[in-house]
Amino acid sequence: MAGGRSVALAAGLLLAAAQLLQLAGSFAIHLRAADNITVTIKRGSSVPPLNYCEICIKQMCKSELRITAAVKEDIAFKCKTPEKYLVMEIQKNIDCMSGPCPFGDVHLQPSGLPRLNRTYIWDVKANKKVGLELKFSTPWLRQIRPTDTCPDLITYSISSCIDTTRVSIGTFCRNGSVSRIKVQGGVVMALQLPWNSDLTTSGFNIANRSSIKRLCIIESTFKGETSATLMSANYPLGFPEDELMTWQFVVPSNLRSSVIFRNYSLSNCERKEERVEYYLPALYSSPEVFKLSDKQPANIPGNFNLSLQGCDHDDQNPGILSLFFQIVVQYPQNEENVTYLIDLHKERDMSIIIQPKSPHIGHPLQFEPECLICKDLRTCERNVTLTSGNTYEIFFQCYDLERLRITAEKTIACWDLRYCQKKIYDLTVPRAISQLPVRLDKFTWKLLAPEEINVEIISPSLKLQQHIQDQRCNKSYRYDIVSTTQGKELNLGMFCPGGSIEKIQMRDNITICLKTFGKGFLNDSLNQDLKMSFVPFIKEKCIFTVTPDPKAQVYLQTPNWFEGLPPYVSVSWNITVPSKQVARLAFLKERMDITCETGRAYVNIKEQKPKAEETVRREDELLPEPLHMYHHFWVNISNCKPVNKKQLSLQFWVTFVSQKTDLSLIIAVVVGVAGALSIIGIIICCTRKKKKESQNPNVGTYNANINTQMPGRHGLFKKRRQDNDSHVYAVIDDAMVYGDLLKESNGSVNPEVDVYRPFDGPMGDTPPTPPPISFKKATKISNSEELPFCPERDSEPYTFAHRKPEEATSNGDTSVNSTGDVGMSLLESKEQEGLVEQLMPKE
Repeated sequence: MAGGRSVALAAGLLLAAAQLLQLAGSFAIHLRAADNITVTIKRGSSVPPLNYCEICIKQMCKSELRITAAVKEDIAFKCKTPEKYLVMEIQKNIDCMSGPCPFGDVHLQPSGLPRLNRTYIWDVKANKKVGLELKFSTPWLRQIRPTDTCPDLITYSISSCIDTTRVSIGTFCRNGSVSRIKVQGGVVMALQLPWNSDLTTSGFNIANRSSIKRLCIIESTFKGETSATLMSANYPLGFPEDELMTWQFVVPSNLRSSVIFRNYSLSNCERKEERVEYYLPALYSSPEVFKLSDKQPANIPGNFNLSLQGCDHDDQNPGILSLFFQIVVQYPQNEENVTYLIDLHKERDMSIIIQPKSPHIGHPLQFEPECLICKDLRTCERNVTLTSGNTYEIFFQCYDLERLRITAEKTIACWDLRYCQKKIYDLTVPRAISQLPVRLDKFTWKLLAPEEINVEIISPSLKLQQHIQDQRCNKSYRYDIVSTTQGKELNLGMFCPGGSIEKIQMRDNITICLKTFGKGFLNDSLNQDLKMSFVPFIKEKCIFTVTPDPKAQVYLQTPNWFEGLPPYVSVSWNITVPSKQVARLAFLKERMDITCETGRAYVNIKEQKPKAEETVRREDELLPEPLHMYHHFWVNISNCKPVNKKQLSLQFWVTFVSQKTDLSLIIAVVVGVAGALSIIGIIICCTRKKKKESQNPNVGTYNANINTQMPGRHGLFKKRRQDNDSHVYAVIDDAMVYGDLLKESNGSVNPEVDVYRPFDGPMGDTPPTPPPISFKKATKISNSEELPFCPERDSEPYTFAHRKPEEATSNGDTSVNSTGDVGMSLLESKEQEGLVEQLMPKE
């Protein structure tokens, strides 16, 4: 039993020793009475309630400990990492009211403190008529916003008192331009150090000065090119009522300073007026007074002072006076000797902004001389706005003008077509901008008009090239064109000069944005030819007029390429085929890749010639194989409402080859014609012989209104059959009598239900416009019901009339068309008809 008790006692001693080992090292804190210092160790404000570390004294542990003057304590921490949980405040009270102040260097006392996050506070109480000066050792201080953090976590906070109210003078980091701060009356200085800081000196001293008769004076000293940001007292909570503070700037005489107000707010004054005053000894003998809303001085040589004066507030609604500003110190710039005249008095609804370009992300934090734009020696800003109707003289205070950019905007509006239809507007960069040594970033034209007035853009000589994957723009500038309707945008695409698009007609409000790339635009801007005019309403959303050169390869794509063509939108391309050329039209994919929920999506292709055939494809069909076009032609793409979010996007391209006349082809045509005439002669002879042998001759009926012209093209024949009597026959078989048929149909033949009816409108500048949008559902018709006289189409409300796929043809004329012409073949068998079609010459 005794052995067991001994083992238990030993275990208890080991446990107690382990608990003692868990306490962080012991510290002795000895505060002398003369130092008037109080040390407080407490839980940090950011520590969660459940995580804590106790301070132990004489086997007693507590969460907070306060050690006053003339006390010596040995302390330990009941955790291994007390710096995570505890903070320490060391406050020294300095009384300058009842006796002399201990001026001179301020030391970090006491020594040997535990390594915790700590704050040293020096509370200096002095008479209101006494001025105290805090002088900082190099590298001086840099002011920051109260919520900002210093990179090394070493922070100085300076405040003063007005009666019983504490006023913040500012929060500062090390490494800056603030060399001295003078405060009227008492001052409270706080220095925050992280637990791992090795700083051994406070970095400042206190000196006695005469009354400064204001809240404070902050002195900033500059030795070279740099900039600094400074704030009014108590920023951003509000400058004290009817107070005065001053900034003194010590600047070498060969440098120039500019003051830029970044942010400010004004209080509601009952008496006096808030203002800033500049004392510029190198320029003026008396102070210069400005409102905070005025442009502040620039190009100030040497030393100068800036003062902020408050006012008496309205008690009911005092408001807040605050000021955040920047001072930029740099060498005089060579560019300031060159003045540029910007004459905008003839311009209307135009504005120009000159400003620094956006900084690169991740740029190192180092000073770069400011680029300032000056309207006179005193008015210089980082950005200026110039408006139409005025004339300006400006110069630049900037080493590198590449750091500046110009953006401009001009509005052109037409609200009554009678006054602006015949006017042509130049969409070119004005000379007032292109003559400046600053690069133009973008120029935006906003073209505004009501719904019944549309916009036409023309590039008669340069023409436009659409930027797509297979045909990229590599010019010094491009145009981004966007159409806007009721807040919805349709991006027509990106275009640059040197293409084949001569004209674009658009509905709705249009925004054209010219963007530049590189330095080549200065020369290219001299040859701009983009123009616009207002035109009457067009049914299409957009019409492109394409007039390519014979050697051109033209790539085109539907607007809104990345999002897709919006539902129910129809776009047309009017493509010119150069003389003696054949166009080859091809799509870059096989299908439209959409499924329609409402309506149908169509691709329509049609040559601009009389009775031209259309090539039509729906969204559920394969797109056409490459087509050869001998005349100018239209391409129309119309969208439906797709089932899912994927919209219609198509690309196609057009190339050209020369038309060549082959001798063998001519011989073949001549032989074919001779053979066809021989066959026709044999048939006529046999028919006449048969008639002579017949006892009862058949009755022949001839209708002069019937078109007996053979299907096909007749461009090679100068004399047509209707010009002679070769089509008048003495005898016609009974099977070929059409009189009754024509009488029943009143001279025309009605097509079946769903028979595609080709567009037979004008073939000029107006595209084949789709019929009005309709969403009538198809009605099921039983076999016993009669079909309606006017056939419904497959709910295709967005494009031309469409035939069924098996009825579509690519060449030749139909035997029955909508004008009532009946093509009557002279051959009774399909084989003979096909043989004649092969032998007939083609264009």
